[in-house]
Amino acid sequence: MTGVFRGVRIGDYALAGVLTALGVLLMEFDVRSTDASVARQVADGSMVHALSSHSPWMIPVFAAATIPVLWWRRSLLAVTGIAIVVMALHDVLFGWVTRCGAGLPLALVLAFLGALTYERAKAWLAAGLSALLAFAVVVVDATTGPNVIGLVLPVMLIVFGIGWAVRRRAVLNRELKARDIELRRLRDERAALVITDDRARLSQQLDGLLQERLAQLTTAAESADGLAPEQAKALLESIETDSRRTLDDMREIVGLLRGATRVWHPPPPSRISTHSWPSTSRRTRS
Repeated sequence: MTGVFRGVRIGDYALAGVLTALGVLLMEFDVRSTDASVARQVADGSMVHALSSHSPWMIPVFAAATIPVLWWRRSLLAVTGIAIVVMALHDVLFGWVTRCGAGLPLALVLAFLGALTYERAKAWLAAGLSALLAFAVVVVDATTGPNVIGLVLPVMLIVFGIGWAVRRRAVLNRELKARDIELRRLRDERAALVITDDRARLSQQLDGLLQERLAQLTTAAESADGLAPEQAKALLESIETDSRRTLDDMREIVGLLRGATRVWHPPPPSRISTHSWPSTSRRTRS
C-alpha cells in the first residue's frame, strides 16, 4: 500500500477529497430526490429532464472518476482517461441524473493540471480529453442538458490559459534561480582568483622585504668590525631591534597569506630602504 501512494502529496489528498465529496453529495441528492419534486423542477424550468435512476450505486461509480485524481502527478492523461470511461459508464448505467455540479469541476481541474504539467502537444491533448470529459458529464445531465457545453468550453479554455501562465511563471522562476546560482558560482570563482592574486602579490612583497632587510642587517653587522665594545653593543642592539621589526612584518604578511582579512600595507620606503644605524660620531661620543 505504501508504494501505491508514493509521491502523493497532501494537496493531492485535499483536491481528490473535495471533488469526491462534491460527487457524493450530488449523487446523494439524486438518490433522495422524489419523482414529484423532480417533476415540479422540470415544470418550472430548473431541470431539463426527469431523473432516470435513484440507485445508490451512483455514488461509488461516480467516486471512481474522482478518486484517481490522487495520482495525477504520475500520469494526468491516464487519470483523465479513467474519468472519461467512468463517466461514460455512469451515463449508460444511470441515464439522466444531475452530474454537472461535481463532474464539471472535475473536468476544469484536469484541464488546469494538464496545462500546468505538460508541454504544448501533451497539454492540448489533456485539454481535449478534459473537454470530452465535460461532454460526458452534461450529455445526459438532468439539470443542464448537453446544450450547456457551449458555455463550458470557453470557461475551460480560460482555466487552461491560467494553468499555462502559471506553468510559464514557474519555469521562469526556475530559470532565474539557476542563473542566480550560476552568478553566485562565478562570483565565488572571481573572488578566489582575486585572493590568489593578492597572495601572490604579498608573497613578492615579503620576498622583497626580506631581501632588503637582510641586506641592511648584513651591512650593519659588517660595520661592527673594529668598533669599541660599547659601540659594538649599541650596534648589535640596533640590529636586534630591526630584526624583531622584520619578524613582525613577516608574521603579518604570513597571516594574510593564511586567510586573514586585514589589509596589509608595506612599510614606507624610508623604513625599508634607510635605517639610521649608530654613526661613528655617536659611538665616539658614547
